[in-house]
Parts: sequence; C-alpha cells; structure tokens
Amino acid sequence: MTIAGGIILIMLGAIFTWAVEFDLAGFDINILGVILMLGGLVWLLIAIYRMNVARRAIAPTTVVVEEDPVTHRRVYEERHYDDPPVV
Repeated sequence: MTIAGGIILIMLGAIFTWAVEFDLAGFDINILGVILMLGGLVWLLIAIYRMNVARRAIAPTTVVVEEDPVTHRRVYEERHYDDPPVV
C-alpha cells in the first residue's frame, strides 16, 4: 500500500466519472468512477496512517554530544519518540 496507489485510483475514478461517455445496459460508468475515487481516498488515508505509525516505531537514537580527551568521558543524548518535545 503506497500513497501512489491511492492517487492512481482517485485519478482513474475521476476519468471514469467526468471524461468517459460509455453506455451499457445495467452498467453505469459514473458510479464505477465514484466507487474508485472513494476507494482511492480510503487507500490514501490508510497509507498515510501506516507511514506515520512506521515513522514513530523507529528505534531510539543515541548521539554523542561531547567527548572529553583527558578523561575519555562521553556524554550521550538519547531520544525516544514517545518523549515530549524539548523546548
């Protein structure tokens, strides 16, 4: 599931809804276009949600802030994604 897949479904639905003139007994191409657009919108929202959740699930980062050459002492800064932002 990617964002591009949702956008493609929305574009196909828009084309079927507004640009295609096709008549078949018992089949309405406009309804198919609306269904594709709604499906693409749902797909897009799910893809954005999954991307946001995956971004938060990254392991904590550790960064060396300072290193003293005399005592060989290192100060580390660890950040976790569930911590509140530092102001």
